[in-house]
Amino acid sequence: MNALDIISKTKKSVPLTDEEIRFLVNGFTSGDIPDYQMSAWLMAVCLNGLTESETASLTIAMRDSGDILDLGCIDRITVDKHSTGGVGDKITLISGAIVASCGVAVPKMSGRGLGHTGGTIDKLESIKGYRTNLSFTEFTDIVNQTGFSVISQTGTLCPADKKIYALRNASGTVDSIPLICASIMSKKLAVNADCLLLDVKCGSGAFMKTRRDAEKLASLMEKTAQSAGKKCRAVITDMDSPLGFCIGNSLEVKEAVELLQGKSKGRLYDISIQISADMLELAGIGNITECTELAEKAVSSGSALSVLKETIRLHGGDCSICDDTDKLPKAKYSHTIYAPRDVEILSVNAEKIGMASLLLGAGRITKDEPIDYTAGIVLDFSTGDKISMDAPLMTLYSNCVSDFSETALLAYNAINFKTLTGNVLT
Repeated sequence: MNALDIISKTKKSVPLTDEEIRFLVNGFTSGDIPDYQMSAWLMAVCLNGLTESETASLTIAMRDSGDILDLGCIDRITVDKHSTGGVGDKITLISGAIVASCGVAVPKMSGRGLGHTGGTIDKLESIKGYRTNLSFTEFTDIVNQTGFSVISQTGTLCPADKKIYALRNASGTVDSIPLICASIMSKKLAVNADCLLLDVKCGSGAFMKTRRDAEKLASLMEKTAQSAGKKCRAVITDMDSPLGFCIGNSLEVKEAVELLQGKSKGRLYDISIQISADMLELAGIGNITECTELAEKAVSSGSALSVLKETIRLHGGDCSICDDTDKLPKAKYSHTIYAPRDVEILSVNAEKIGMASLLLGAGRITKDEPIDYTAGIVLDFSTGDKISMDAPLMTLYSNCVSDFSETALLAYNAINFKTLTGNVLT
């Protein structure tokens, strides 16, 4: 068995055996198979794809390259949740607290943001003192106390994925549904929760731009999880426009907390309740109607907020932000964009808003770049709103950018609106 034969088979769309895929993954992870041969195979996969069986084999081989967590010390059924990434997506903070308050444990290892999409770890680290690098024992102890904990992924989890993803990024082979599936699912299966809820984002601000591609990825990830013996459900949610009104780390924490305080409803609330209900139903708590009611009650009663507050405290963070979100860090500079005339908002491009937030310092282009936790954008509208001339459209925030001219133009151009006749709102 050798890498050249494996590359040739994939180039000719001849399915690989489990042994051949494991040989390739283990050989590349150990350094026995060089970058140029693995790059050739990845490109062949991008061009010809993999079968469902090959994708499952690749996922398992990548999972088995490192540690697999044993969550048996957690005294509740466990549900992990994964989002494929988007703009303004703070649902993990909300749904994790809701589901935990309903009696199901949510132990989660999460990542940092890259490009225009945010990361849950960055959001949590915007809270003063919050520690994301915990030992496994500390992690599971917190889950047993509150039902909810989010920490950063350990270096011993799926080293094959880390090495393969870096090569995909350098070789232009990121946009392959089987490779995306294997990357996500290897990490999720290594975390080893009882159940897995996959939130596949679709639209301008997501990696999956079309409904068709989102459905392909969702179906493939479900089948891959199920072939590994895991209960799994994938849902597709819209990311054509930002999720909620806030984009940026501390701004998104503020919005998540205020939703759990019962101060806001709308699209973010509806999707958070939907995701939470799906997680609860997957865990066997009840049917979807019963689980929806439980999720709504967790917010209205304040129990979900209490879980989040105690989780933040146990992570060493300033939990008083759950009582007063003004205690979150604030930017030194801000710039408000106003409506140039009476307009109706037709749509907003999530990717462009995400890129504007990135330029303000809220995100990073490379994995090791520092970020400004205070930076971001707060929208003052929803799609369909009618806005009077000179009313605020959005406000930009940053500690590191004081000249907002470039980002303001990008953010303004993300809005698609029509002028209302005669400056009269109708």
